[in-house]
Amino acid sequence: MEVLSSIARAESLFGAAVTLGNFDGVHRGHQRLVERTRQHAARLSAKAAVLTFWPHPAKVLAPALVPPLITTRERRRELLAEAGCDAVIEQPFDRAFASLTPTEFEALLLDGLGARAVVVGYDFSYGRGRAGGVESLRVACEERGATLDIVPQVRVDGLVASSTQVREMVLAGHVEGARTLLGRDFDLDGPVVAGDGRGRTIGVPTANIASETELWPAIGVYATRVRLPGGEWAQGACNVGLNPTFRPQSESGLASRAISIEVHVLDRSLDLYGQKLRLAFVARLRPERRFPTAEALVEQIRLDIEETRRRLG
Repeated sequence: MEVLSSIARAESLFGAAVTLGNFDGVHRGHQRLVERTRQHAARLSAKAAVLTFWPHPAKVLAPALVPPLITTRERRRELLAEAGCDAVIEQPFDRAFASLTPTEFEALLLDGLGARAVVVGYDFSYGRGRAGGVESLRVACEERGATLDIVPQVRVDGLVASSTQVREMVLAGHVEGARTLLGRDFDLDGPVVAGDGRGRTIGVPTANIASETELWPAIGVYATRVRLPGGEWAQGACNVGLNPTFRPQSESGLASRAISIEVHVLDRSLDLYGQKLRLAFVARLRPERRFPTAEALVEQIRLDIEETRRRLG
């Protein structure tokens, strides 16, 4: 898949079928947009392209309100390639770009990029103050002989497939619901960093992940699949939390340490320090809680490992 840094550098895509949006998470609604774009591209004997933005527009327009992103930039590219895109244009989003009028944006898309088919969601808006919408875009396309395809809301098992809904599911620890909307397990990537080393002392070594993904599941214990550095997948029992059995407490009773993501990779003895792992969250097993002794914690971890094996088959 070709990755282009701006509309101005996308000469090779002139005449393409193009879909537009942020594509955070590349959930099933986004996948429907790409599917329709591919259909138009086949009809036109053209390329199927995604026009998206970086950084996320909310980081520029309302940084205090920006939600945690479901995917990193690199993971978004990977998922769009898997969805079947020929090319992705990552248009830099800044104040100048945000100030474009709808007419100016239409000219960039339809004249500069030469899009012959445009695919957008039913609620798509564009231009300064989000003044442009599907009706104004329809008129602009008709004037230039381009096709506009408006994709209605996508629902899966009664749930709206949207980035907002996926975030809510993940933040609540409902990773099964997130999977329904994503069409895959919610995952995060990150290198293994130094931790307390306590896992080895209690016989359950863990890899401490410094997540590159902004969105984390709710505090708790999860059955996960773990992609190892060589690409092989293993089973893992993962704790997202504060390690309350061992954590120090401040005088106010609040935790004096940050949330950590630790995974015990089942049936492996590996030195993973400094290497990148991917954790795919399959099921939440239980909330995190404080145990009276280290021995009681170890016994619960053994039960968590058994349940992980059962959930992952």
